[in-house]
Amino acid sequence: MLTTCGLEHALFMSEDTAEQYGYPPKKTETFGLHGRVSNRPARLVGYGERWEGDECVLWAEGEVLQAAVFGEHLLLRRRVEAKVGESSLKIHDEVENVGYARTPHMYLYHVNVGFPVVDEGSELLAPARSITARGDYPAEGYDGFHAPEAGYVERVFEHELASERDGTVPVAVVNREAGLGLYQIYDHEQFPHHFVWRMLGEGTYVVGIEPSTNRTAGRLDARERGELIELEAGEKRRYA
Repeated sequence: MLTTCGLEHALFMSEDTAEQYGYPPKKTETFGLHGRVSNRPARLVGYGERWEGDECVLWAEGEVLQAAVFGEHLLLRRRVEAKVGESSLKIHDEVENVGYARTPHMYLYHVNVGFPVVDEGSELLAPARSITARGDYPAEGYDGFHAPEAGYVERVFEHELASERDGTVPVAVVNREAGLGLYQIYDHEQFPHHFVWRMLGEGTYVVGIEPSTNRTAGRLDARERGELIELEAGEKRRYA
């Protein structure tokens, strides 16, 4: 359900400078869709339980190292917690530059929701202030879903969302007829952008709700705007 995108790149394919790594033959680097972290093996660090009064909280921690000679050295530490008997979980992430060179960092949670939550008549609930279609199609109706469609081509929408008083943003996909739904709550300061990916085709029938550190325009746009995060050696960023 969750695909983690990063750690040095997220969003569409791109090419960017690699001069920060100090290897003259490698002047540029090519990035695939959503970066490399989801293809890296994870190492289990620990697991267990703790009690909060009469409630039992299960937890597990792991690490993913994304490293290359003359490249990035980024470490993802993740802790997942869930209360016994509840249908929700919490994710706490920390990304650290464990190398010695300043390294770009992009991060995105690609939360994928499918049938039966997504079905004809299901809807997206989000505190949207504005909606932008990232293609030649209308933004109207982006929050309503229909049955699988033959030949459907994916659609992506970027919307500006209002945060709650505590700085969090709630987003949900609900199927009222079936009494089903899924929601996410994320920190707006950590993820200032949010996208909706609609792939309502036959065989691939899914909706993505995606908090992101960057706009859909991608890496080079972020660099030009001065919005591309760069982690100094030893620097950390936390996400929850």
